Amino acid sequence: MYEEYWGLKEKPFENTPDPRFIYYSHQHQEALSRLLYVVRERKGAAFLSGEYGSGKTLLSRVLLEKLQEENQCQTVFIFNPRLSSLEFIREIVYQLEGGRESSLNKIDLFHNLNKILLSNHEAGKHSVVIIDEAQAIADADIFEELRLLLNFQLNNLFLLSIVLIGQPELIQKVINLPQLRQRIAVNFHLRALDEEGTKQYIQHRLKVAEARHQIFDSGSQKEIYLNSFGIPRQINNICDLALLAGYGSGVNTINKETILQVSEDLEGLYPRAKESLEGEREI
Repeated sequence: MYEEYWGLKEKPFENTPDPRFIYYSHQHQEALSRLLYVVRERKGAAFLSGEYGSGKTLLSRVLLEKLQEENQCQTVFIFNPRLSSLEFIREIVYQLEGGRESSLNKIDLFHNLNKILLSNHEAGKHSVVIIDEAQAIADADIFEELRLLLNFQLNNLFLLSIVLIGQPELIQKVINLPQLRQRIAVNFHLRALDEEGTKQYIQHRLKVAEARHQIFDSGSQKEIYLNSFGIPRQINNICDLALLAGYGSGVNTINKETILQVSEDLEGLYPRAKESLEGEREI
């Protein structure tokens, strides 16, 4: 709607997990490096936490894309983990078998899974399970299944790596499961961006959208940081609405006043924003 007015090839602030738009802050780069380390070195598990809107899902898509490019892994991606323990195992086997339905019971599913993992290993491929929104796991038995899955290993490596991605409330759940926690090789907590990071984030996404001139002035970028608390999803919401408002007003540049206006419109949508300013947590 406003792309032509601002000279943009596409909308730069969509809240969709498009890997092309990822901004590699130092912490996002570090988080990705740790996740890749666990997979490439065939460790047991990795844990990534972060506040809602901090970029976890986007980072999971980047991880998945990189693993597909390297073609050294067979990857299962579970984006809705609100399953029973049986459904959970069945979904993993289903994806590893290329979408073939199975009516096997749990014992037979585990036998079948063992064969798949060994076959992948012999073919030079590592098996990986990525679980996004893991804080939504409702069945406590699934955590026990995750622990049991990590028993699939040879003398010197795991046949399966698990990547858990979730909001901060998942941290305590993992802490309360020492047998699972002990198998987590690395963990990382995504924090909100600082003011400079917020400015770089905005400029990066505009560059990907092929902006031809400076759209947000310095005052507006500072105001975006103050009103978004440095949380990428909130930055996107504010910037997208600001571009629409600027288009409607016929201005050439987004200024502080425009950000104050749209932030007032969005006020009340971010009750948990300040929590994202917490530092990295260890589990």
